[in-house]
Amino acid sequence: MAEGKRPADFDLEQFLPYLLNQAAEATSKSFHATYKATYGMTRTQWRVLANLGKFGSMTARDICLISHIEKTKVSRAVSGLEEDGLLSRATSPQDRRAEILSLTERGREVFADLGQRALAYDMALRAQIGPEMAAQLDGLLRRIIADGPAGGGED
Repeated sequence: MAEGKRPADFDLEQFLPYLLNQAAEATSKSFHATYKATYGMTRTQWRVLANLGKFGSMTARDICLISHIEKTKVSRAVSGLEEDGLLSRATSPQDRRAEILSLTERGREVFADLGQRALAYDMALRAQIGPEMAAQLDGLLRRIIADGPAGGGED
C-alpha cells in the first residue's frame, strides 16, 4: 500500500450481509403483522408451520436444519403450535427419542390461509420494486444461496 494511504474505513451500512439482513428483517417484520394479528403467532411459529406445510411431517431437528433456527426456539414454537391445536407429535418409529411433527387439520387450514396471504404480500412487494428488479433480485438471492458464503464460517 502506498505510504499515507489507508484502506477505506469499514462502514456497516455498506456491508452486503448487513444490508441483506436489514432487508430480510424489514420484509419479515412487515409480514409478521399478518400472522400475529390473525393467529397470534410468533415468527418462529410461522416458520415451523410453513416448513411443515411445505415439506410435510418431520422432526424438530429437520426444521432446525432447513430453516436455520436454534433448537430452543423451534422447541418453544412447537409447544405453542401444539397448544393451539395446529400440530401434533408422534414418536418416530426409527428413533424412539425423536418426535415426528405433523400439522393437524386445523394447522393445514391455517397454513392454507397464511399461504394465500403470503402470496398476496409477495406480489405486493414485487410490484413495489417492479417486475424487472424483482426478477433480478430473485436471481441474485438464489445465486448467493447456491454459492454459499464467501469465506465460509459463522458470524
